[in-house]
Amino acid sequence: MGINSENEMAADLQIGPTTLGMVRIYVKGNGIDLPMDFEPEEAEDIAEELRAAAAAARQMDNKKKR
Repeated sequence: MGINSENEMAADLQIGPTTLGMVRIYVKGNGIDLPMDFEPEEAEDIAEELRAAAAAARQMDNKKKR
């Protein structure tokens, strides 16, 4: 399965700080229990990648609507 593969899986996503000064992205769903901890700088890099991906997706959506 890749980024462009559709599926029927569902999961909950939680993001927040830990008591150890890390940023945790926690994914939980059917058969998934995945805590991922990142240094604050890494979390900021991930946030930038998310913003860039959202902007690219928005451009693709706008092209489809034309």
